[in-house]
Amino acid sequence: MKAVLSKNETIIASDVYKADNIIKRTLGLLGKKTLENSKGLLIVPCNSIHSIGMQFDFDAVFICKNQKVVYLIEKMKPFKVSPIIFKAIKVLELPEGTIEKFSIKVDDIIEFKD
Repeated sequence: MKAVLSKNETIIASDVYKADNIIKRTLGLLGKKTLENSKGLLIVPCNSIHSIGMQFDFDAVFICKNQKVVYLIEKMKPFKVSPIIFKAIKVLELPEGTIEKFSIKVDDIIEFKD
């Protein structure tokens, strides 16, 4: 699936994997050495993440039920824990620098398309 920033119809990730069960959500990006450009991981349901055991930095976009961005983490380092973002119902993990590259801001809308 694709993640599209609706304010300018820009594809921010063309290959998004959905982690929507306990096994996929638990594994997440563990074991990966990097997250390649244009790839992403959508964790559903989710309102907090960690990077314990990760081997690289990444960006995280917290999204509410209306597809609106409610919180951003740029360059999350390994072995960190995010705050709980109570409005968020999903988190999109993206390659480091994606938030800056596409000027993603709180209140932007991100749509997911097949």
